[in-house]
Amino acid sequence: MSVIVPFTRASGSKGLQRIQSTYTVREISRQFGLSESSIRRWTRKGIIPAFEETAPGGLRYDFRALTQFRRIRELRNRGLTIRQVESELHGQMNLFSRSGGRLIPLPVRRSPFEEALILHEQGDDRAVKMYQLAILQGENVSDAYCNLGTLEFENNRTAKAFDHFTNALKNDPRHFESHFNLAHLYLEAGDYRLARLHYEISAILEPNSAGVRYNLGLIYAVSGELGEAIEALNQAKEHSTGEELLQVEELLLNLKKAASENRRIENPQELLPDKQD
Repeated sequence: MSVIVPFTRASGSKGLQRIQSTYTVREISRQFGLSESSIRRWTRKGIIPAFEETAPGGLRYDFRALTQFRRIRELRNRGLTIRQVESELHGQMNLFSRSGGRLIPLPVRRSPFEEALILHEQGDDRAVKMYQLAILQGENVSDAYCNLGTLEFENNRTAKAFDHFTNALKNDPRHFESHFNLAHLYLEAGDYRLARLHYEISAILEPNSAGVRYNLGLIYAVSGELGEAIEALNQAKEHSTGEELLQVEELLLNLKKAASENRRIENPQELLPDKQD
């Protein structure tokens, strides 16, 4: 199976989005379209605790922090500015602190989902059973289904991957990672209509995701909507840095060239650099 859209490879399996056991500041920034400075500031202020600090500035967050970052996503989708979001988070933190006393972290046994994440990242096949156990126990159900889908996709069992992603959406219709992954699978299958649908839903859920905008640019280009494609890629450019920014800029150049030549794009691969897989 070829990988048509490698833009998000660093944050997932073969271009897919999966739930990880830990995240760097850069990975959180990429996934949620947040500036790294905002993420670090919230950690300094104690609003979002880091899982560990491996080096000065080398913060890592565990998967539980996703709940807070997903909450930030919802607040931003409601139209709140970053300053307003920070004020909201401060209010929640103060409400919690007024309960009195001090929480002392105690060593606890890993939950099935947490165990599954670690096994998954170690390439251990037992991750499947632990994800299934997490689902049976009602723990992180959509996340567990999503990661089962990525495992099936890794093993070229695409039909089973589709099944897991759709089950994730049955449990949570707004599960961003599963919409994104379904879009990616439809894109690889050449079903641009359904790929577009799920990418556009993903863009509603996370409008600042560079990966979503990049892939939408490809979909619009194939649909002959070159103006929309260029607009989507310009939006992706706003939230890209480093190699990703270079990739977006190169795709923009190829797309503008096709537009100037009035050339119809038949396949997304036509726009990708030759060096891509």
